[in-house]
Amino acid sequence: MRLKLKVILLAVTPLVGSLALIAWAVTYQARDLAARERALVEEATLASKKAELQHYIELARSSIEPLYGSRRDDEETKAEAARVLAALDYGGSDGYFFVFDVAGRAIVHPRQPELVGQDLWDLRDINGVPVIRDLIAQAHLGGGSLRYMWQKPSNLELTPKLSYVVTLPRWNWMIGTGVYLDDVQATMDQLDRQVSANIAATMGWIAGIAVLGIALIGGCALVLNLSESRIADAKLRLLARQVVQSQEAERAHLSRELHDSTSQTLVSIKLLMESAIATLGDAAPAALAKALDRLKAALGEVRNISHRLRPAELDVLGLPAALEHLAEEFSEHSGMAIGVRVRGKPAQLSDEINTVLFRITQEALTNIEKHARASQVAIWLVFGRGGLRLRIMDDGQGFNVESVRLHPRRGIGLRNMRERLGSIGGRLSVQSWPGRTQIVADVPAAALKEFPHHDRRAA
Repeated sequence: MRLKLKVILLAVTPLVGSLALIAWAVTYQARDLAARERALVEEATLASKKAELQHYIELARSSIEPLYGSRRDDEETKAEAARVLAALDYGGSDGYFFVFDVAGRAIVHPRQPELVGQDLWDLRDINGVPVIRDLIAQAHLGGGSLRYMWQKPSNLELTPKLSYVVTLPRWNWMIGTGVYLDDVQATMDQLDRQVSANIAATMGWIAGIAVLGIALIGGCALVLNLSESRIADAKLRLLARQVVQSQEAERAHLSRELHDSTSQTLVSIKLLMESAIATLGDAAPAALAKALDRLKAALGEVRNISHRLRPAELDVLGLPAALEHLAEEFSEHSGMAIGVRVRGKPAQLSDEINTVLFRITQEALTNIEKHARASQVAIWLVFGRGGLRLRIMDDGQGFNVESVRLHPRRGIGLRNMRERLGSIGGRLSVQSWPGRTQIVADVPAAALKEFPHHDRRAA
């Protein structure tokens, strides 16, 4: 794993971990607070309803107080009291009073008259709560409440119910009334939904903050990476330029050595041999004349090598003249027709740009001679406001540019051209098909300004 990726992970992991812990803590605290709030609201609501039920029970007792307070315990008095209680209601069909005796037999139940007279001592709701038995037990304690499931008269559905009961000890009656808690349950469910929505919104904010933080870290890493990439690219270009300059300096050194030392030595030997032949006249051996011819050939070869290493025209006359001289030499030994055209106003170029474009032309002409099977070659050198363009074209057989580019052993010359041109901020493009191949080297105006011309003669 690369160092940059490790640094990014070291920055992102604590952030994500911290936000995850914060999210968990917020969720836990919110749910705990919601549970407490729910319990308080439910407790307060039930306390209010219990007080309301106690008030209703007091009203019911006061309505039968004349009968119960008469101290008459006969069945007729009890029946009259039952009719009074059955006639009482409040809050629509769901508010009514019921009466059971202490043995669990239903005496009054206005909404379910079919229960009257039945022994419901062992009646249980769907949760297994012995409803009548527990209500009687609460009544014997002096009055109390009980929660259970019962059929709601208005919709005939099983609904949570809260009932409050008291006893009439002398008659062995239990009087009670209740309220259905579906509205309370709906309120609690709404509260739960609001809590869940608030938690989801908070998690959304935390997730958004996490995404934003990761994006900022990634953006900073990208900026840093691009900056380092530009620095590395600049260093690489500088290194490539230094390598090219070193190569060209060595070539120039060898060229001067061949021209000033080896070539002069060979010229001296040639003059001595010519003087000896002139002195001996007809007596000069034939081998000496043959040796003089070979010496002249060697001297010409040394001069050619010296010129190819570093042509004097490139330093003295500039790139256009050097290209024309190169084209003449290429035409002489290859037999191909070649033309050099210069467009625009020639500008003074730096040694680096002159050298790179000259070497690219050398490399292109070498490839054409070896592989193209061409008959004509054209070299265009165009000076413009946007920069400098060198175009080399031939009418050869062409080649597959992509295949050559991807081949590990082919296309070395093209790669060298790209590397050389890249070292001065230029760009190389190659197009090829049967009958036409062109290599275009573009040097933008910014690169021309980056490498200003220095007059060697002034130095």
